Amino acid sequence: MQAHDTRRPIAVTMGDPAGVGPEVTARAWVARREHDLPPFVAIGDIAAVEAVWDGPVARVGDMADVVRTFATALPVWHLEDSGPLTPGSPTAAGATCALHALETGIGLTRNQASAALVTGSVSKHALHGIGYTHPGQTEFIAERCGVTATNAVMMLAGPSLRVVPLTVHIPLAEVPDRLTSDLIVAKARIVARGLRRDFGIAAPRIALAGMNPHAGESGQLGEEEIRIMQPAVAQLADEGLIVDGPLAADALFAPGIRNRYDALLCAYHDQALAPFKALHFHDGVNLTLGLPIIRTSPDHGTAFNIAGTGRADPGPTIAAIAMAARMAAARERSCTPAK
Repeated sequence: MQAHDTRRPIAVTMGDPAGVGPEVTARAWVARREHDLPPFVAIGDIAAVEAVWDGPVARVGDMADVVRTFATALPVWHLEDSGPLTPGSPTAAGATCALHALETGIGLTRNQASAALVTGSVSKHALHGIGYTHPGQTEFIAERCGVTATNAVMMLAGPSLRVVPLTVHIPLAEVPDRLTSDLIVAKARIVARGLRRDFGIAAPRIALAGMNPHAGESGQLGEEEIRIMQPAVAQLADEGLIVDGPLAADALFAPGIRNRYDALLCAYHDQALAPFKALHFHDGVNLTLGLPIIRTSPDHGTAFNIAGTGRADPGPTIAAIAMAARMAAARERSCTPAK
């Protein structure tokens, strides 16, 4: 990395001050040259970093300061004093700081001061305790960006696999009722657009996993594939999208098959995340498609149980920052008129 990096900086919210976010953000800065990370700014309470890390820190107030100081110190956009800090012990003041950090990061990215937003992990319980009503950060970001929550699509991406759960945090028993042809079509469109715009894939190839064993075995093991999935695939083909399926999920994740596709659409949460985490537990990234901004996140929680112990792995945060930078570069190329 050069002393004066010309790439636009990235906004990184540290999440709950009592979680591992401050530590892994600081350790990502330590690894900045090794992973060729662009300039980034940690947003939150500067005391949360100083409580778990003794490296160089610089308070900043604009993105020019971020670029100027990044080579020699971790830039921190200090928002507020979140009170006495004990790693592993969340507080209402800490949750308030995390929410304000998220608001600030969204604002910086929406007005293009930052190239992308990387969100640290928050405690939903602590946030709900201060009156936060959104299910997670994704819904909050979508609302602030003027996007309906249904048009914000969660993708998990790693070096060898990208997966999208069509239904997310619902009981497995509710999946057959929630999975509709319209849902599949809408999410496939968003995924295809995201692959083109944010990953530079001109003609994305997408696979749709069947919900039932053996993709329903021609209706013998379930009719969702025939009744719901096949009509969706036919409609997407009429629109010019390359979507294969429904395919048997037990074979779809085999290397020789999954490598044919740029993304896999899965019927439910664990169908997507179980194989993904088996492959990319340490370098998987959670990202949101369908937004006007780029948003990624490390694929782990606050890890209060190890906060402040020095055991937190910065790998997922490094991966989230690196992927945000690649997506920002791809989006800039896609928006640059050909000469």
